[in-house]
Amino acid sequence: MRCQIAVAAALACLAPAAFAQDAGARNLAAACAICHGTQGKPAPNAPLIPLAGLPRDHIATQMRAFRDGQRPATVMHQIAKGYSDAEIEAIAGWYAAQKR
Repeated sequence: MRCQIAVAAALACLAPAAFAQDAGARNLAAACAICHGTQGKPAPNAPLIPLAGLPRDHIATQMRAFRDGQRPATVMHQIAKGYSDAEIEAIAGWYAAQKR
């Protein structure tokens, strides 16, 4: 019984950390909403790519390509320059977890 309580307590401590990570990623992704829509779903008929539900690796690869000047863009290369690899991974993970 004590073991079960200890495991439950340990798991309860993990939940706030996971929430904080998710909130941090969501906050980073909020800057993308102006063009790509809230939760990665742009307005209907918008000429932008919906980010929601895209594979994490795809989003991260494209963001790095923008940041590193390997993919041409109008503004994304400037926006992406402000993100570290860890921030790009967090943003990509958050959008990948959203429903299409």
